[in-house]
Amino acid sequence: MLKRLCVAALFFVVGTTTARASDVRQAVDAWRAAHEASIIAGLESLTRLRSVAADPQGLTAAAQALSAQLAARDFSVRVLSAGKGAPPLLYAERLQDGATRTVIFYAHYDGQPVTPSDWSSDPFVPVLRAGARLSDPVVAVTPKTAFDPEWRLYGRAVSDDKASIIAFLAAYDALKAAGIAPSVNIKVVWEGEEEAGSPHLQAVLEANKALFAGDLWLIGDGPAHQSRRPTLYFGARGSMGLEMTLYGPVRALHDGHYGNWVPNPAAMAANLLAAMRDDEGRILIPGFYDDVRPLTAAEKTAIAALPAVEPGLKTAFGIGRTEGQSGLYDSLMRPALNVRGLRAGGVGAAAANAIPTTATVSMDFRLVPGQTPERVRAQVEAFLAGKGWTLVTHDPDAADRGAAARLVRLDWEAGYPALRSDMTSPAGRAVIAAAQKASAGSLAVIPMMGGSVPIYLFDTLFHEPVVGLPIANHDNSQHAANENLRLRNLWDGIDVYAAMMADLRW
Repeated sequence: MLKRLCVAALFFVVGTTTARASDVRQAVDAWRAAHEASIIAGLESLTRLRSVAADPQGLTAAAQALSAQLAARDFSVRVLSAGKGAPPLLYAERLQDGATRTVIFYAHYDGQPVTPSDWSSDPFVPVLRAGARLSDPVVAVTPKTAFDPEWRLYGRAVSDDKASIIAFLAAYDALKAAGIAPSVNIKVVWEGEEEAGSPHLQAVLEANKALFAGDLWLIGDGPAHQSRRPTLYFGARGSMGLEMTLYGPVRALHDGHYGNWVPNPAAMAANLLAAMRDDEGRILIPGFYDDVRPLTAAEKTAIAALPAVEPGLKTAFGIGRTEGQSGLYDSLMRPALNVRGLRAGGVGAAAANAIPTTATVSMDFRLVPGQTPERVRAQVEAFLAGKGWTLVTHDPDAADRGAAARLVRLDWEAGYPALRSDMTSPAGRAVIAAAQKASAGSLAVIPMMGGSVPIYLFDTLFHEPVVGLPIANHDNSQHAANENLRLRNLWDGIDVYAAMMADLRW
């Protein structure tokens, strides 16, 4: 009973009436039901544009198409750039008479790189299938097609993030058709290099700081909760990557003649990883958890209120155990050390009875609030030095090799910190209330997404609340081949975006 009271207290906000929210939802749903074919056609058209880093022309074409879409809706549009070679960043605004709050809607229009041979169809020719399996039949759309919400549209960036962009546009159109005025001033920031790490985003934001003034950032990125409920998240873990190369002999040696005497870099890599991370996922580097900011009572309450999805996920993933004893989202609130890959010698038909010359370990750290990339790097390097490793940033020469008992090259990625916004702030409570009403109470509220996006920038530069509005299905093959979007997720997303425009008040 106490838990239910706490959850109710967390999510209660005095704002628009339930009848008002219900009227908005009904109007939006009615408009959407009458325009499903055109909404999907708009998403298909946007997906056909090859907006990936390897195709600058595709990025420009996408930016131009979206600029035209916003201008047609009476938004004031500006195309911003950090200079030659940087994809356009779109800024648009629509100011509402009488509105006292300004909300900035962020998404990205670029997608991950593709390897076409891995796909069941052309990544840039969207395919609508009657289900989640690649064996499900392709749907031939006609003017009389009744769209099943379980159908899925396949294509690169269809869910990450082009679905969020289309949901925003459709929600705006639905409200306009119903004669429902926005309750807030609306600003739009759509960038074209998020999948490349947003290398120019900070420069553009800093150079145009006055444009981006507002009261709240809403981030249209990421997957929804595994329960399929409409979802909000209030932050994201940070990230940094590391490539470690451990050195053995200058040439591969017969392990019968030299094994047990010449150090084996593959064995050293295995032992080093075991010293850095245990079998339950706990990081063993001294002091690694010292900087971690604890969860608040509200954040713990939100996690406790999430539907249990762990048993179903274990079955879906074919695993018999999990790391640690806590649930999925408790685990995602902690730092992580993920081993992305190992390479040393050969296996199977390529195996040889030899001591390899090197072993390479690729890893990434997921950071949580309180941690910084600089501090984590210092902790890792101090740990390695304490274990007797000599650290280098280049391939070692003969002198380096002869002077070191254990030699490791470190190649660090830049990385960025985590963010966890205050769920109990007035803006945060208003977002929860509006989203709850738009989803008829079926809402998952997550303190921090397990994945990483550089949204800390918005907090650092503007000091305003940041909340995520992910609409893609959790099983969308994000960043992989055969990326897809479940139609029901798009319909739910339109409802939530409409609520953020029409029913957000604090």
